[in-house]
Amino acid sequence: MRALIKIGICFLAGLAVCAAEADSSSEALGSGALGAAVPGFGVPALDRGFQLLYNLDFEQAHGIFSLWEQSHPDDPMGPTCDAAGLLFSEFHRLGVLEGQFLVDDKKFENRPKLDPDPAIRARFDAEVQKAQNAARARLVTSPRDENALFALTLTNGLEADYAALIEKRNLASLHYTKESTAWAERTLAVNPDCYDAHIASGISKYIIGSMAAPVRWLVRLGGVSGDKEAGIKELKVVASRGHYLAPFANILLAIAYVRDHDNRRAKELLASLRDQFPANPLFAKEIARLDSGR
Repeated sequence: MRALIKIGICFLAGLAVCAAEADSSSEALGSGALGAAVPGFGVPALDRGFQLLYNLDFEQAHGIFSLWEQSHPDDPMGPTCDAAGLLFSEFHRLGVLEGQFLVDDKKFENRPKLDPDPAIRARFDAEVQKAQNAARARLVTSPRDENALFALTLTNGLEADYAALIEKRNLASLHYTKESTAWAERTLAVNPDCYDAHIASGISKYIIGSMAAPVRWLVRLGGVSGDKEAGIKELKVVASRGHYLAPFANILLAIAYVRDHDNRRAKELLASLRDQFPANPLFAKEIARLDSGR
């Protein structure tokens, strides 16, 4: 499952970060420079950014999101996406995404502590802080600001990923996960139809629900609960009704099916993704890997 890991973990925080904001902001901007289209593509800028992400063109996608930040300095979406881009590039540099740790639990448990670039870490921290400051400023005057709530949900998710996957600080990651879950609940309370917002709780419930009972009990004592089937259900909601994150939910579902030895359904999802994103070679490679039995 190396190919799926490369896509799935990389997008776990970052794609969801931008989804709710993108859904409403692109419409609100109407004929604005970014809201209408990317020159030469005829599609809304953020939609184009997501197409690039799913096709693994992180540099161009990051450029689009950075331009959004420059044009909307008070919007928490820009710095949140910049932070996601920095995290993704560090994952790639360190080889975090090369292991089969979503499929092989022992490999995940025995993952090494890595040596991050301190300059990248400083930039990452600065962008996260900028996003959270902007989001909290919005909440002062508008406590039900959906985009601000969602930005806080996902910046905490980014910090959880950095702590767990780069620094191997599992307790710190659990703290950020609890924060992210709390903000996600507030986001969905404001807009229950924000289907993309279910992605974080869906994957969290699935992963924790898949743990051995003693570990699951200890995690529950820490304030985070899991339910494997409930997690799958939420991922299916995103896959069928989400906007920006529907393909990502299908990636996660394919991972879950492989873990459950249901290669047939996994390959069906992968074939659909391969056809939807032809510039991405990883879906076809994963199908071939499953066919080979490796």
